[in-house]
Amino acid sequence: MADKDHGTDKDHGTDKDHGTDKEHWKSKPEDHDYPAAVSYLGLLASEPDVARMVKALKAAPLAHFKAKDLLRASELPLLPADNPAVARDLKKVKRGELLSPVLLIRGDLSGGAVPLTVADGYHRICASYHLTEDADIPCRIADAKG
Repeated sequence: MADKDHGTDKDHGTDKDHGTDKEHWKSKPEDHDYPAAVSYLGLLASEPDVARMVKALKAAPLAHFKAKDLLRASELPLLPADNPAVARDLKKVKRGELLSPVLLIRGDLSGGAVPLTVADGYHRICASYHLTEDADIPCRIADAKG
């Protein structure tokens, strides 16, 4: 768990650099996040495997991981704050809108030894990193191999 006082105004719970609430996450993924995950995972795995993984994601409890750790484990680069999708998510947070938790698959899907696949939420991870790399991001995580 992240230190609640790291990078925040203790009296207001806001990120000092961005003036946004530290807590900018919904308590569960949105319904449209799962079809997005199916679409992406379908490029990496068979239809039955994708169905099994998405079913596991829907049943998984919420876990929390730091943005910097998610990027390292997934071996994805940090997208710049001016990337259109990242900028859109940063604007949502600034307006007080909550972001949907991310969907993750633990284990290699591509045969290239990538330990974590971001099934949905890559831009949200990057946006959160730009707010503060040490904030905990809510995730649902399932194993690649069932």
